[in-house]
Amino acid sequence: MKYLAFDKDQLVNLEYSLEREILSTNRAGGYLSTTIVLCNTRKYHGLMILPIDEFDGENHVLLSNVDETVVQHEKVFNLGIHRYPGIYEPRGHKYIVDFEYEPTPTLVYRVGGVILKKELLFVHNEEQVMIRYTLLDAHSPTKLRIKPFMAFRNVHSLSKANMWANTKYQECSNGVRYKLYTGFPFLYMQLNRQNEFVASPDWYYNVEYMEEIRRGYEGHEDLFVPGYFETSIRKGESIIFSAATNEQSTPALLRKFNSELTRRPPKDSFMNCIANTARQFIIQRGKRYDIIAGYPWFSSWSRDSFISLPGLTLGLDDVKTCKALLDSLSTDLKNGLFPNVRTGNSEAFNSADAPLWYFWAIQQYASYTQNYTEVWDDYGKKMKAILKGYREGLPFSIKMQPNGLIWAGEKGYAITWMDAVIQAKPVTPRIGYPVEINALWYNALMFTLELATKNKDLRFVKEWQPIADQVKKSFNELFWIPEKNYLADYVDENGQNWDIRPNQLFAVSLPYSPIDDEKKIAVLNVVSHELYTPKGLRTLSPNNPNYKGRYEGDQPTRDMAYHQGTAWPWLLGAYVEAQFKLQGKGALGLAQEIVDSLQEDIALHGICSVAEVYDGDPPQRPNGCISQAWSVAELIRIVKMIEKYSD
Repeated sequence: MKYLAFDKDQLVNLEYSLEREILSTNRAGGYLSTTIVLCNTRKYHGLMILPIDEFDGENHVLLSNVDETVVQHEKVFNLGIHRYPGIYEPRGHKYIVDFEYEPTPTLVYRVGGVILKKELLFVHNEEQVMIRYTLLDAHSPTKLRIKPFMAFRNVHSLSKANMWANTKYQECSNGVRYKLYTGFPFLYMQLNRQNEFVASPDWYYNVEYMEEIRRGYEGHEDLFVPGYFETSIRKGESIIFSAATNEQSTPALLRKFNSELTRRPPKDSFMNCIANTARQFIIQRGKRYDIIAGYPWFSSWSRDSFISLPGLTLGLDDVKTCKALLDSLSTDLKNGLFPNVRTGNSEAFNSADAPLWYFWAIQQYASYTQNYTEVWDDYGKKMKAILKGYREGLPFSIKMQPNGLIWAGEKGYAITWMDAVIQAKPVTPRIGYPVEINALWYNALMFTLELATKNKDLRFVKEWQPIADQVKKSFNELFWIPEKNYLADYVDENGQNWDIRPNQLFAVSLPYSPIDDEKKIAVLNVVSHELYTPKGLRTLSPNNPNYKGRYEGDQPTRDMAYHQGTAWPWLLGAYVEAQFKLQGKGALGLAQEIVDSLQEDIALHGICSVAEVYDGDPPQRPNGCISQAWSVAELIRIVKMIEKYSD
């Protein structure tokens, strides 16, 4: 059996199989995602989801699903599965006998004497999905019908039957093309051989997405089915169905499929899986490189990008892509800030810490390459400009104070990574001096001073060294709680906030720390006792009355728990780094425990990936995005740390 495979008993059990989702990308912003039995449970599921330039570059679902029907002796066996209110119809999952994830998502169906294999493939750097059907066995003449379900809608919306959809098709080579609405590209649906397209346009009403309903959203949509393609198929024969935004050369489809398949990296082990997933977050459109924060619904977030960048690239020894990403992301700096989130061509700059994580990403790159002159030449001016911006003042009242520390935040805005907002009110406002922002600020100052010293920029050193010294002194005076023996989460005009959160950890884990070893040990102890789980660090101590141990329910309920107890895997990277700093090889057992724990879930939630969050309480269920960039990136960094300290 392959590394990631499921048998018939698991597949026919929908309670089991619908909790396991697959993801495949074209490395250019497009992706396909569904469950292992190909029953969509989210509005974010589909076989072809693409960014559409005409609609601000946002992702849109063109092709929702494709059903197959096997015809033998006039008997019809439908292999598809959809959920409607109260029922599944058809129930083609009962014919699935095997699912394998490598080298590409593959299902095997058995219908009487017919054994049919179905392989899904999203072509890299193209807007094309191919499905290869291979008839492994059949004892009598067999026909195959292929029925596409189209949505043509924004990934965050739902389609409804309407009179405005252009349901007329145009013929193309061995297929047809459709464009339901103005602004969309044509969807070319073609086979690699002659076939009969039977036009029977119809709307399929009330397709139900249970995950959306569980998350408190509308979960019903109508999908347009134009008809079906019918062709005969013989034992040992393969047929290719292609869906693309441009017309394909149909005689070349089978060869193209085989060529693409051989280029797929192996997914035959835990780390090969994680490495493949890491590459799926990095997208290139033209000369621009970006990191998708999480699939299936996040776009590019600067904070997430800078935190994820070292693990996703340097963790795989991919220096070239790391540099390309740094260069692309550097161009986003405007008025001293990076966009918190970029959806399509829209930007929002409500992130106080993204520029400081930019320093950390460059710091990791410099440490890896040891080319400090190149780093200073390429990024020194921007680094200086960012420091100057913090000193002189930025939007959202972000400004260095006379004590050298950074004050940040305004009423109604959440500008740290704990950014959940309910009805225009932040759940964790943290206005004042946030501890991790000031730890990052100190690290940024010291790293820039290091580069300036190495490159003999003595003027910069003379100007900024006294500020760094002041920051270190003020940090200890302001944040340390002697009676509690840990760091305040933030300090405002009312004094220290004593909530035990993981943010203080960065004062230990970052390359430059403002606190001494005694305080580092104390911080690590409280984080270990109150927040640590092998799945992630809780965002609030369970002993706090505001703690929420379950991440579930509608959006306001989930947002209330998002940073109030929910465990985040990405925080484990800093936690392990801090442990190794203080314990050396003594932290190897803990680090391996974390890797083993996350490996246990490699076939749960998002297959071959790491989830965005987990419940704070046991049993810890994975939740949120099925595949989160910084979760994967920090796992890779943990593995690299284990390798380093095992030598």
